[in-house]
Amino acid sequence: MDSLKPKVVREPRRQLHKQPAWMTVDDGLTNRECFVLDVSPGGARIVTDVAIDVRDKFGLALVRERPKHQSCEVVWRRGKTYGVKFLN
Repeated sequence: MDSLKPKVVREPRRQLHKQPAWMTVDDGLTNRECFVLDVSPGGARIVTDVAIDVRDKFGLALVRERPKHQSCEVVWRRGKTYGVKFLN
């Protein structure tokens, strides 16, 4: 008899269609544009148009004019697409 696998409970995700966002690295000295594909309370999936060196941790701003950046950590990478989790 096959053992039943527990169902993975995932956070609800809101699909976005390449909403512009800005990554900050080097303690806020460098800003790079990226695009958010989807977002959940715990993280997001982002993509960059150019190949850049995305660090393991960086800040993410969904609105360019706001100084508030959400601290993020990369949890997976696939080419120019990244899965990030939000840090508290």
